[in-house]
Amino acid sequence: MEVARKGLNEIFAEFESHWIGQEVEGDQYRPAEIAFFRNILQGVLDHQTAIDTMTDEALQAGWPLRRVEAVLRAILRCGTYELMRRGDVPARVVITEYADLAAAFFDREEVGLVNGVLDGLAHTLRSDEFEPRRQTPA
Repeated sequence: MEVARKGLNEIFAEFESHWIGQEVEGDQYRPAEIAFFRNILQGVLDHQTAIDTMTDEALQAGWPLRRVEAVLRAILRCGTYELMRRGDVPARVVITEYADLAAAFFDREEVGLVNGVLDGLAHTLRSDEFEPRRQTPA
C-alpha cells in the first residue's frame, strides 16, 4: 500500500485477483486464506501506531522503522501485528513465516533483522510461549 499508494480495498482486489494462487512471471504463488490475509492488512492499519512504536523499540538504536526499506517495514509490521493480535498462531510460527517471507525479497542480513526483531517482540508479547531464559551466573 505504501509503495503502490493504493487504498486497502484496491490492495485486497489486486492481491486476490492477480497474486494469491496465481502464476506471476513464471512463479506459482500458493493459495492463501483470504480472510486471514484481510485480517492482517486491516489489523496493521487499525493498530499501526502501536505496531510502529513497538517495532521502533525493538530495532537497534539509531535505526527507526521509518528508515527501514518499505517492503521490509511491511513485513515487520505484519509480523508484529500477528504477535500482538493473533494468539491463534504460535509465536515461533509467526517468526519463521516472516523470516521466510523476508528471504524471498532480501539477503541474510535483512532476514536476520526480521528474525531478531520478531523474536524479541515475541519474548515480550508472548513470554508464556517460551521457556524462561536461563540466567548466567555472575
